[in-house]
Amino acid sequence: MSDTTAAGTRHGRLYTVSAPSGAGKTSLVAALVAAEAEVVVSVSHTTRAMRPGERDGVNYHFVDRARFTDMLAQGDFLEHATVFGNLYGTSRSGVLQALGRGLDVVLEIDWQGARQVRERIPGAVSVFILPPSLAALQTRLEARRQDGPEVIRERMREAVAEMSHYVEADYMVVNDDFGAALADLRALLRAGRLRREAQAALFRELLAELLTAP
Repeated sequence: MSDTTAAGTRHGRLYTVSAPSGAGKTSLVAALVAAEAEVVVSVSHTTRAMRPGERDGVNYHFVDRARFTDMLAQGDFLEHATVFGNLYGTSRSGVLQALGRGLDVVLEIDWQGARQVRERIPGAVSVFILPPSLAALQTRLEARRQDGPEVIRERMREAVAEMSHYVEADYMVVNDDFGAALADLRALLRAGRLRREAQAALFRELLAELLTAP
């Protein structure tokens, strides 16, 4: 389905996806974008160092702290947060432009950012992804081979605190089986597109015809 039809123009919906590090959020969102033509992921700005295999403008917009602070002062961010001492933020204009083109936009952000988005964008849908167990979460973090034992221990402590905020989300997905978790996310998108207000805007001409007495 294109963003524009003979019946009307579809406006995109904003989704926030939060999870503790290692729960599989990034892999799930990447698979979701690959499977759904009308879904894009917002590329956040961050002050953290680029990791091996990452690309500027693809994984994140990597900026220094001075640049980030300047953007924040100018109101350029829809949301921002500090995670493990690094700053993260989402471009307000980028998100609104994509939504206006009829695209569903996914924000990969922590619970703090998701809370800010819900306050500023009415109708934003929040999703929290959980691992099937703490043991599985630690195994996934170790399998990355990106952090040492002390960093992993800190991430595990932080994960427990983060996961307590699942209660703030609209939906919860447990990433035990990757395929099942992806199917759950796709179902959420499909349900959002079928909401009455979305369908009424898209098919307003049809509704006018159907509701006109002969």
